[in-house]
Amino acid sequence: MAKSDLPRHAIRVADLKGSRPTGFVLSPDASARAAIAEYLGIMNVRKLRFEGDIAADGNQDWKLTGNLGATVVQPCVVTLDPVTSRIDVVVTRRFLADMPEVDPEEEEIEMFDDDSIEPLSNEIDAAAVMVEALALHLPLYPRKDDAELGAAVFTEPGQKPMLDEDAKPFAGLAGLRDKLTNDPSPDGEENSS
Repeated sequence: MAKSDLPRHAIRVADLKGSRPTGFVLSPDASARAAIAEYLGIMNVRKLRFEGDIAADGNQDWKLTGNLGATVVQPCVVTLDPVTSRIDVVVTRRFLADMPEVDPEEEEIEMFDDDSIEPLSNEIDAAAVMVEALALHLPLYPRKDDAELGAAVFTEPGQKPMLDEDAKPFAGLAGLRDKLTNDPSPDGEENSS
């Protein structure tokens, strides 16, 4: 799935009014949700709605604020069975005409503290913001409530598998110490002197 196949809702900056916010409501249809699910590598996007507005933020900058609501289906990290999750978040993006300077001579480039800022171009694509926000808020490790991770044992054919107990070579020494502590004489008989 190419990014170009995703839904778009581009608003030209020249068409925005500085005096009042420009509202938007995005509710992609089934084919657009399927394209988003494929792009994000998840099973399904059952519901998706992104509603908000774009308003002037100073003389040259713009601020997008919206509410993202989605119901997504992902594979369980343990069983690969479908796991349904609900996402409800407030999304904010600031589009700046003049991005903060980064010195190209520095060996380490520091990331901006504010991850909501983006460079302002000729248009603001609310659908791209929606897909990005959805990707950022997907559960990282979706898991069914009753899913348990069992022990996996791997070894070469014909070899004895190594278990966790085998990886603890000193675990058996505690039992030997206890036996020697309770058995003071070398032949195991009580010493009666």
